[in-house]
Amino acid sequence: MRAFILNAAHMNRFAYFFVSLAFVSAAGAQSVKLDIPYSEPADELRKLDVYAPENAKNLPVLFWIHGEGWQGGDKKEARVKPKAFVEKGYVFVSINYRLLPKVDMRTIVRDVAESMRWVHEHIAEYGGDPDRILVMGHSAGAQLAALICTDDRYLKAEGLNLSIIKGCIPVDGDTYDIPLEIATTSARRKALGQPEPKFGHYEKFGGDPAKHRDFSAVNHVSRGKGVPPFLLLYVADHPDTSAQAKRLASVLTEAGVPAKLFGAQNSEHSKLNDDLGLSDDPATKAMFEFADKLMKK
Repeated sequence: MRAFILNAAHMNRFAYFFVSLAFVSAAGAQSVKLDIPYSEPADELRKLDVYAPENAKNLPVLFWIHGEGWQGGDKKEARVKPKAFVEKGYVFVSINYRLLPKVDMRTIVRDVAESMRWVHEHIAEYGGDPDRILVMGHSAGAQLAALICTDDRYLKAEGLNLSIIKGCIPVDGDTYDIPLEIATTSARRKALGQPEPKFGHYEKFGGDPAKHRDFSAVNHVSRGKGVPPFLLLYVADHPDTSAQAKRLASVLTEAGVPAKLFGAQNSEHSKLNDDLGLSDDPATKAMFEFADKLMKK
């Protein structure tokens, strides 16, 4: 008898297949398209997934950016969010991007902008409205979401502008003001007698204070620029992510950009993300109240 051995690539394909089946059976008739390339030549990490209601047409779009330290994570780890948003009448897009240390931070942000260009050009084919995009990301993805929604250079390089983005929901990010976070955590480690990490924020963002400032969303907010409204979700008792959320909200408010804060109680970094989309989750309620108000036509 011939042995049948599945390698990792085959296992991943089967995993995607069964995830798709589970999604369709659990939430009704829906369209799920996985591993769509958004760049040429095709790259394993420059792909995205699209979840849409069956027969969708001209629906608002949720653009999701995963986290995990700019070094890991995957678009398929969106948890219950695709199902929740599709049931609310959205097209849900989850993207991958290349990772540190194989590429630098600027390349990662450019990947995000390139994937958004693909969405703007093609999402109508999947039932989405290319001019009603809501950007959202967790952790490292929160930094990328906040930056792409404030530093318009990346979208302009793709022939786009901030007007296509109707709102931004960063989730528990700690790097909207990178120099502040580096200084805060460095002082804490020094007080506790802990060593500096070998590949921490200082190195990830280029090892250069000028780059640290340039990758900080707080330094790209200005009045009349077209920066969209923000809802900043964070763990209420986390000292770093709560401080960073309040810092960005303050900068946005000073520039006349609507900004709301929601601190999740009895939660933590991963749980806040995992629970988004659950019907009894307070942060989910705040998320949909913010999103639905902005995305109405």
